[in-house]
Amino acid sequence: MRVVLQRSKEASVTVDGEVKGEIRSGAVLLVGITHEDTQEDARYAADKVVNLRIFEDEEGKMNHSLLDVGGEILSISQFTLYGDVRKGRRPNFMNAAKPDHAEVIYDYFNEVLEEKGVKVATGVFGAMMDVNLTNDGPVTLLIESKT
Repeated sequence: MRVVLQRSKEASVTVDGEVKGEIRSGAVLLVGITHEDTQEDARYAADKVVNLRIFEDEEGKMNHSLLDVGGEILSISQFTLYGDVRKGRRPNFMNAAKPDHAEVIYDYFNEVLEEKGVKVATGVFGAMMDVNLTNDGPVTLLIESKT
């Protein structure tokens, strides 16, 4: 499982001109699932997301987590995170999970985030989405459940 986390001041996702999810301050997550990802991978990534100390304290040091600051999450499924561009000019998506498997793991990941006490907004799985965000920092991190 691969998650690109971007700290944001605000964010929204639109599908066919309709806002499907929006958040105030928190994090935008671009979430990629591969074939062998399991619920364990989803739990690991969710725990990492909510507990990473990426928000600044009163001294300007990154000492607070999403949970500490009451941040929200905009979670976007993104199979292209498993695009392989090492050969040729067109990405190969063979490492991205098939939609039936990916959607189950993605939904479980979002459920775990909510169980940890975070408001989670999403787009529409498999849809073409317009994601709008104001990066905060910018702070962008890559989380992988397998090394």
